[in-house]
Amino acid sequence: MVRIRLKKMGRKKLPIYKIIVTDERAKRDGRAVDVLGTYNPKSKELQINVEKIQEWISKGAQPTPRVTSLLKHAQSEAVQ
Repeated sequence: MVRIRLKKMGRKKLPIYKIIVTDERAKRDGRAVDVLGTYNPKSKELQINVEKIQEWISKGAQPTPRVTSLLKHAQSEAVQ
């Protein structure tokens, strides 16, 4: 099954996450099929390509709970 999840980047105590599409059996920091955005938890900066995420979900990709909450947050900011 294909999952949309976070891939940890950055350095010690300063994480940055990429939102990626990958096989659910792959390692957390393993090879990605597609990169959909980035998330910086320190500055709360979020960059998401919503169209690509919707495309992958329509193909059957399952987002993790954290990615789902980030997507809802991004959509609520776009409305305001």
